[in-house]
Amino acid sequence: MSLGQYKPIVKWAGGKSKVVKQLSQYLPLEFNNYHEPFVGSGALFFYLFPALKSRNAKAFLSDLVEELINLYKVVRDNVSMLINISKKHIYNEDYYYTIRQTDPSKLSDIERASRILYLNKTCFNGLYRVNSKGQFNVSFGCYENPRIVDEEALRNASIAFKCAELMAGDFQLVLDNARPGDFVYLDPPYVPLSATANFTGYTRGSFGKKEHERLREVFHELAARGCYIMLSNSNTDFVRKLYSGCNIKTISAARAINSDPTKRGKIKELVILSYPDECCSCYAEQNTTVL
Repeated sequence: MSLGQYKPIVKWAGGKSKVVKQLSQYLPLEFNNYHEPFVGSGALFFYLFPALKSRNAKAFLSDLVEELINLYKVVRDNVSMLINISKKHIYNEDYYYTIRQTDPSKLSDIERASRILYLNKTCFNGLYRVNSKGQFNVSFGCYENPRIVDEEALRNASIAFKCAELMAGDFQLVLDNARPGDFVYLDPPYVPLSATANFTGYTRGSFGKKEHERLREVFHELAARGCYIMLSNSNTDFVRKLYSGCNIKTISAARAINSDPTKRGKIKELVILSYPDECCSCYAEQNTTVL
């Protein structure tokens, strides 16, 4: 199993492209619409898109990062113009900082989308981070020949986003549209593995203990509605306690976002389900009798 022709168009901290095969074995066997309120790079959405399309199902995708959602809306609605504009970018350090310093509020939606696409492809580690004023502040990345415009990926993403309602805002937006039988994937900023690993810097706010507790309440409310919920998080006692009583699995994931390459490697992560193994794709595969 792989992402195939539909794949993320941005690099994103915590993106699930490398673990989508592991996640796929825990997908519910059947579901209606799809919801992802921490969409990020959208790897699981792109993986599921062919199935959503075949069933005429809808996706509800949201994120707190407004620049990301604007990019996705432009890709959906005006991908050709975005491609043409973005082809004008050059990979140069001085040019990078000129684009970074440009105030996005003074740009059109298409220009904003082109700016964030360029910065994502050329900044250090593809990281999205802003300062206390909400200004993108990631340094220039040193690459041999970065591919700023992947025209095929952008056009395929445009097709996929046609089935999606795209919204910028808090994860509780999921409660507005989730219905019984829908599938919800929750991929929040992870609980730090240690007290010194406090990475919460995607937006001006932070995602701390209170936010994780609030997310747990949303998880349980969705489950009470009859939704299927899958949640990813770090393998910590805090997370295990938060979701005590749920169906908890572990997967092996690569830690890619670290300034020290020696500290990047495989770690265990949790996949928390609101439904039993009998509702999972892997259960059906393991229990299928070939006559």
